[in-house]
Amino acid sequence: MKLSKQQLKEMASKAIDGKRAAIIALGESILREPELGYKEFKTAEKVKRVFGELGIPYRDKLALTGVTGTLKGAQSKSRIAVMAELDALITAAHPCADPNTGAAHTCGHNCMTASLVGVAYALAGTEVMKYLDGDVDLMAVPAEEYVEIEYRKKLIDEGTIKFIGGKQELLRLGELDNVDMVVMYHNGIHVEGKLACAGYSSNGFVGKLIRYTGRAAHAGASPHLGVNALNAANIGLMAISMQRETFQDKDSVRIHPIITKGGDLVNVVPDDVRLETYVRGNNVAAILDAEMKVDRAFKAGGDAVGATCEITTLPGYLPIQPNEKLVDIMYANEVALLGEANVVRNAPPMKGSTDAGDLSYIMPMLHAGFGGIKGDLHSKDVVVADPELAYIAAAKCMAMTVIDLLYDEAAAAVDIRKTFKPSMTKEQYLKEWGKL
Repeated sequence: MKLSKQQLKEMASKAIDGKRAAIIALGESILREPELGYKEFKTAEKVKRVFGELGIPYRDKLALTGVTGTLKGAQSKSRIAVMAELDALITAAHPCADPNTGAAHTCGHNCMTASLVGVAYALAGTEVMKYLDGDVDLMAVPAEEYVEIEYRKKLIDEGTIKFIGGKQELLRLGELDNVDMVVMYHNGIHVEGKLACAGYSSNGFVGKLIRYTGRAAHAGASPHLGVNALNAANIGLMAISMQRETFQDKDSVRIHPIITKGGDLVNVVPDDVRLETYVRGNNVAAILDAEMKVDRAFKAGGDAVGATCEITTLPGYLPIQPNEKLVDIMYANEVALLGEANVVRNAPPMKGSTDAGDLSYIMPMLHAGFGGIKGDLHSKDVVVADPELAYIAAAKCMAMTVIDLLYDEAAAAVDIRKTFKPSMTKEQYLKEWGKL
């Protein structure tokens, strides 16, 4: 006898409830052993261990640390990728930060990965897949946080990777060639009084490495013989500030440089000064306009004092373009689980960025949001305040959304893919965005 969608959703939710303790324990374990992007070896092993226990065939070491487990349906009329992110970022003051690297899960990726495993319990630990007419890739993805840019640039120069972001790299490697659409979520929706949202847009950005080269001299006895690269950097930063009135509010431009090396010794005129920055905006035209002004400002700093300015621009992330049909399905599941009063369909645009945005230009993408985290993301104050929401409800809604997509000849998924109009093909993306 064929089970209804509602019966399958109840089966999936019951399986997640039965594994509640294991899911939360995994999230807490990942929290206590944070790893930076392209270095998530321990975290990947934890995911593989669960896949192995469930008998899910998987491939690992994808873009260094990524893991994909594949579930087969009764038919293969569509293929859905359910994604989670493995990496932490550097927040050394966080109570659970790694004392050696400063890495900490202050963006909720530990919750995402645990919820991905929750989806695995829901689909592979039950008979749900027998009633679905499509396949599911459970993808634990490395390196969403665009950090340690110099380190990753070194990996690029060595030919180990081509892109800073993990989803970009998996796309390049062909790991998404057979995927029809992507479903994922992120913790933290920042909508007062709401527990979840079904989708939102975001900023995109390009990344930049800036190096000023001057001439060293004794800072006290003969500074006139030196060329101060730090002074050049300060002028460049001030010149960027003078550009801010030229950015239009509608474009949500954000520029936030840091100095990663300000000199070597206090009594030596700095001759090697390095910076990193993003240039963000909510559309590509605004990003390219702003990054031209940023380059001009940095170069002016070098010209002013006679230092050399070298700028390396790297492809960052594109803004998220939500697929409204996927948003509709997730919204219905969030309402069913959490109540209409607690859910917003589309949250206000996120001023941050994610490499999920890149995928949304090429295939249908769902990037939902769930609460359960307290404190400002990327800060030392981040804690999981509501594990039931952050881990369990998120896993249930993703599993329920997969069921909606792949039930009854995978009709919903087939329709979404058929009607989707990509902004660019994979080949165009690799050529146009990757050429940076």
